[in-house]
Amino acid sequence: MKEVLEVVIKNLVDSPDDVSIVEKNDAKGICYEVKVNSQDMGKIIGKQGKMAKAIRSVIKAIAQKEHKKVNVEFVD
Repeated sequence: MKEVLEVVIKNLVDSPDDVSIVEKNDAKGICYEVKVNSQDMGKIIGKQGKMAKAIRSVIKAIAQKEHKKVNVEFVD
């Protein structure tokens, strides 16, 4: 899942070298913290958060196939 998220994020931003994804396991499931260049944050979130919502939907669909719970957070 992390690889899929990384490919999606890196293809959306102008600075793919600045992308970092941290995977954290907690009681709720897996949480991915995505950090990108501050200039690329708008591209990742999108208008009214639509892009971020779409990214979360794709990752949650993959996680559901594997019977896992996943959350994606975009960190400044």
